[in-house]
Amino acid sequence: MAKLTKKAKMLREKLDNEKLYAVDEAIKTIKEYATAKFDETIEVAMNLGVDPRHADQMVRGMVSLPAGTGKEMTVAVFARGENAEKALAAGADKVGAEDLMEDMLAGNLNYDRVIATPDMMGIVGRLGKTLGPKGLMPNPKLGTVTPNVAQAVKDAKAGQVEFRVEKLGIIHSGIGKKSFSDADLRKNFDALVDAVIKSKPSGSKGKYVRKVAISSSMGPGLKIDLTSVPGA
Repeated sequence: MAKLTKKAKMLREKLDNEKLYAVDEAIKTIKEYATAKFDETIEVAMNLGVDPRHADQMVRGMVSLPAGTGKEMTVAVFARGENAEKALAAGADKVGAEDLMEDMLAGNLNYDRVIATPDMMGIVGRLGKTLGPKGLMPNPKLGTVTPNVAQAVKDAKAGQVEFRVEKLGIIHSGIGKKSFSDADLRKNFDALVDAVIKSKPSGSKGKYVRKVAISSSMGPGLKIDLTSVPGA
């Protein structure tokens, strides 16, 4: 069994694993214990009352975080002509068609978001096995297949994040960095939770939001008192 570091021992001694924290208290406490030498990401885990193996219980969507993510998003766009020019003007990092497809097939996939105009899906479709496993495949339901590529690029760059339930019914998402103010992290937390609640699928029965926890990249996770979570 691996030995606990001094930091881990200190955290285990000072934090009560069974305590339910109000959201604001959890954010403040997590930041205090985020002592890594880099700007740790503050993360939220939501345990939902769904079984994503069933199509009518899948939870997936996009949410714009009011205070941004603290991360520079790298965006690729499949577009031609005027749409390609608009995507570049909006801040896209890479724009192309067949050339971009070949580049991705060669293994160049260092992107956080891939966007496409509807007329480009014949090309993008060939990348299903390449982009799909990485969660990068453009999808009209998520707004990443759209004729308005400029707005999609701006949204991605401004702090729009995707959330998707995992096979055990859990959603993980970052809501910002340790360097963010408590107020900005709370705004982002509320925006994420609101989006997940509004995405409740028709097949979900019983309690939808069952558990919520907040943690940092290298720190402990704190259980949240659901009475402090709007809408839960």
